[in-house]
Amino acid sequence: MTALIAINLLTFAAFGLDKMLAKTHWRRMRETALLWFAALGGTPGAYAGRALFRHKTRKQPFSRRLHAVAAFQLLLLAGALAWVMAG
Repeated sequence: MTALIAINLLTFAAFGLDKMLAKTHWRRMRETALLWFAALGGTPGAYAGRALFRHKTRKQPFSRRLHAVAAFQLLLLAGALAWVMAG
């Protein structure tokens, strides 16, 4: 549980940092890095960061990829729950 909280805080911070870098015209984080943070369990942090910092909300390729990561994680979670419930 601690690792999940940590990756979400890291992901949230990464979205905030990338937004700050974008505003100051500094070299930005790669979108793949942001997506990897989400894929490693930071999807809630990614969505929270997008909402709070208003960052990457209109980038359609990025949004589709983030939604795909979230959908895949939900499918994995549903499968794991079904497996546990089945016994």
